[in-house]
Amino acid sequence: MAEMKTEAANREKTILDYDTVALDDENSAVVIIDQTKLPGTLELISLKTAEEIWNAIYLLKVRGAPAIGVAAAYGIYVLAKGMPETDFETFFRGFQKQKDYLDSARPTAVNLSWALKRMERVCLAFRERPVGEIKTRLKEESIEIQQEDIRVCRAIGEYGLTLVKPGDGILTHCNAGKLAASRYGTATAPIYLGQERGYGFRVFADETRPLLQGARLTAYELKESGVDVTLICDNMSAMVMKNGWINGIFVGCDRVAANGDTANKIGTSVVAAVAKQYGVPFYVCAPTSTIDMDTPVGAEIRIEERSPKEVTDMWYETPMAPNGVKVFNPAFDVTDQELITAFVTEFGVVRPPFREGFEKLFLEKGKRK
Repeated sequence: MAEMKTEAANREKTILDYDTVALDDENSAVVIIDQTKLPGTLELISLKTAEEIWNAIYLLKVRGAPAIGVAAAYGIYVLAKGMPETDFETFFRGFQKQKDYLDSARPTAVNLSWALKRMERVCLAFRERPVGEIKTRLKEESIEIQQEDIRVCRAIGEYGLTLVKPGDGILTHCNAGKLAASRYGTATAPIYLGQERGYGFRVFADETRPLLQGARLTAYELKESGVDVTLICDNMSAMVMKNGWINGIFVGCDRVAANGDTANKIGTSVVAAVAKQYGVPFYVCAPTSTIDMDTPVGAEIRIEERSPKEVTDMWYETPMAPNGVKVFNPAFDVTDQELITAFVTEFGVVRPPFREGFEKLFLEKGKRK
């Protein structure tokens, strides 16, 4: 027994040993895995100031819609915790200032504003109570947001697993895995549950340019978990589908419009269009927190544009493009709802027509609260 303990203690730790986002309440910090250093270096960083939290979200040190939501909730709690315990109005003005600042870090992922608004509602619900009690309630709510994310992802995995069978080939784009959430992930949740139950999936991971989240993150975490994963370049997806190697596609999402149009990492719409061509089911794994019924269609989703250097310089010893060339670098694209076979949510699978399905979904969600 002593030898086994020593072996476990000496084993090199991986991302499976840490939460993607964690609260260090004793040191008033949000602790994250720095995803910009993966897979080469596993580094935990502590975020204590508003600027550190904002930069971590903007620079993709923490990324993925659910993980961003958890980081935002813990972040605004940590910032509120350090505010003076004066009257409510003074406290709330400071809270709103920090909330608006964090909310500006990334415009497309709805979970960022969703989590911050949820924390704001806690302040307003207890405005008649002492500020110290409000801070305690904010801590409780931030922890619940993370625990809820774990439950939601597992439920998505259970429903997603009903759409595939043992031995199937699955393709995924970008990273909607453990690193994008608190545990399981969204698009990878069926894969992880299948792995636990011996399904023997064959997974193909798009590299996902220009930031290579599929190559650096999805392939890394699935390989570490013992999943049979094959990395492919983005422009290889049509070939693996044409070859009959793919039985289903699971992707995540950053924002879903009321009609089913979906914003996800750039290139997702290409995968969906090719899947339509070859008759491969295309599933979007969507926690209900990412479904934005206030945005009627995908054309109204604001798409974040990022630095040209992510395309020309970031992964190369010397720039790979001509100096001064124009670069278009949107972080997301919108997949039209007619290309989507179904949405997999924590309350079940939603098939077309999506608007009516979402409305029924939210009615069911209200009943279960």
